[in-house]
Amino acid sequence: MQTHHYILATAGHVDHGKSALVKALTGTDPDRLPEEKTRGITIDLGFAHLLLPAPGASEGTYDLGIVDVPGHEDFVKNMVAGVGSIDLALLVVAADDGWMPQTEEHLQILTYLGVRHAIVALTKADLATVPEATLTAQVRGRLQDSPFADAPIVPTSITDGRGIDELRVTLGRVLATLPAPPDSGKPRLSVDRAFSLKGVGTVVTGTLVGGALERGQTVMLQPVGRTSRLRGLQSHNSELDRAVPGMRVALNLADADLRSEVDPRGVARGQIVTTPELGRPHDTLDVRLERSVRLKGLDEPAARPLKDGTLVRVHHGATCTPARIRLREVGTLKPGQSALAELRFGKPVYVFAGDRLVIRDSAEQVTLAGGVVLDPDADRRAWREEAQGELLSLRAAALEDPAVWVGTEMRRRGAASRTGLLVKTRFSADTIETCVARLIESGMLAGQGSLLFDGNWWLAVRQGAIEAIDFEHQAHPERAGLSLAQLRVALKSALVTQGVFEAVVNSLLGAGFVQHGSAIGRKNHRLSLPPHLEAAGSRIRGILLARPLDPPSRKELAPDRTGFEALRFLIQNGEAVALGTDLVLAAGAYSRAVRGVKRCLRQAGQATVSDLRKEVGCTRRLMVPLIEKLDAEGVTRRDGDFRLPGPAFGGSTEAP
Repeated sequence: MQTHHYILATAGHVDHGKSALVKALTGTDPDRLPEEKTRGITIDLGFAHLLLPAPGASEGTYDLGIVDVPGHEDFVKNMVAGVGSIDLALLVVAADDGWMPQTEEHLQILTYLGVRHAIVALTKADLATVPEATLTAQVRGRLQDSPFADAPIVPTSITDGRGIDELRVTLGRVLATLPAPPDSGKPRLSVDRAFSLKGVGTVVTGTLVGGALERGQTVMLQPVGRTSRLRGLQSHNSELDRAVPGMRVALNLADADLRSEVDPRGVARGQIVTTPELGRPHDTLDVRLERSVRLKGLDEPAARPLKDGTLVRVHHGATCTPARIRLREVGTLKPGQSALAELRFGKPVYVFAGDRLVIRDSAEQVTLAGGVVLDPDADRRAWREEAQGELLSLRAAALEDPAVWVGTEMRRRGAASRTGLLVKTRFSADTIETCVARLIESGMLAGQGSLLFDGNWWLAVRQGAIEAIDFEHQAHPERAGLSLAQLRVALKSALVTQGVFEAVVNSLLGAGFVQHGSAIGRKNHRLSLPPHLEAAGSRIRGILLARPLDPPSRKELAPDRTGFEALRFLIQNGEAVALGTDLVLAAGAYSRAVRGVKRCLRQAGQATVSDLRKEVGCTRRLMVPLIEKLDAEGVTRRDGDFRLPGPAFGGSTEAP
């Protein structure tokens, strides 16, 4: 028997019988506070549990966690905290009162939060003064221009039990049409209660979304950034080893105290329990705001134009945080309109892209708008930039398309790690990786190891590296290439992600470029003297060729800086060979001299410097530094006054 987990929340005006209906359905009174009992109204969130069999021939059970919310206008803040992560709404309308102000406000809040499934319970049917069909038609009319226009309407009465069984059946029928709560591998639980029990410790409750949590797992409380361990898990008083999305869960947190003056970073309502790898909080969100069309034409505070710069309260899960609105391209937002906006908080908040928000006035009197997060880590400096506006518009038009989110993120960042890409979204890692593979195949992205690159950005950065190397070849043809340090400086603006520089270099190597020590250059680059050294180089070549075994001193060859640089190039390039600190031979003359030394030693087995000088045909001035060089290279070795073949005698030590 498979168990399907879902969350239902009530909604509706005060004293319309929400809590009584929950009790009739489940046998549990959700009003738990003494003050609630005294005043006869719901003040804070209440909870209950209902098991329903799957309808028809289907096997399985619906495990329904129920959140009962207050209906009084003074406690809308608590109401929003209870409906932030639900699968189904139970909108309660009393037959004797009809549609009332908080009925309407709750409906708009549900719409802003993206709730798309509801059942309407027409309570107190026994007190109705007009026919049931008329009441039903009136409620149906109120539901027009909402996502719940076709929602089932079930008349009920807790006095005589009318409609309670039918409501259970309707719940099962609607639940059968719902998809399972998504599991993206990114668990989050918005804390709606935090308390301490003797012998147990700190306990928090909330609705689990996005992924599973397991006993013993390390979690993090955001936005305070505090880690803890899950000592235990419960759902509806049953011990669990593992909790899944769609469950009401109680978590026993180890090494975590409640918030207090002593510990302001302690556990409290509004915090998010998640896992450490799922990003950090941020103080700025870019969103799309929308105002309900149902507010049009109304003369009440909720319908007043929402101005740029307004200070508001932003509700997200059980969190309520002040923020200032910055509208983009419009000065005010009227009922029925939507616009891109930025929410600037005084402290960081932990929110995912795609999350839904409710915007209320700063005094918490009226609900003004709803929002969907398009950028959870927005940069205030980029708010007015055209590129950011384009990114937000594309995302707003494709909220559920991961390919659009991947493409826009990479277009903005240029380069990113695969593992950290869009971590603060509702898309799973597998979904993101599938999109990445498809975009790489299409050429929109490029990948190298653990890094990803926007296709156009990657081509531009790589081309920039090539141009820097080519410029170095042109400016300094005597060098093998551009030093890696200089290349890093040239690409500095693109190196915002670790590993990009190495990726660029690796992409060039084997693609027409080679590395020479700490420099990189084109494989087909041939070293040559730059124009300003050509005359000095030709002069030195001419002297060395004219006096192959009797060259002048290095000071005579290179009497000035230009000559010095030209001579150094000829030596580095192998056209000339330095003998000690004072003499230089042309490469050909050096090769002939070495062959003469080897020939003499092969024939005689050993020879003095004088013997070798005669064989080579040079003076002692050249022979001494030549044989010392060959000794150092192991071509020859000294034994008293004689030279014998060295360990490298048969090796290739001759210059070309």
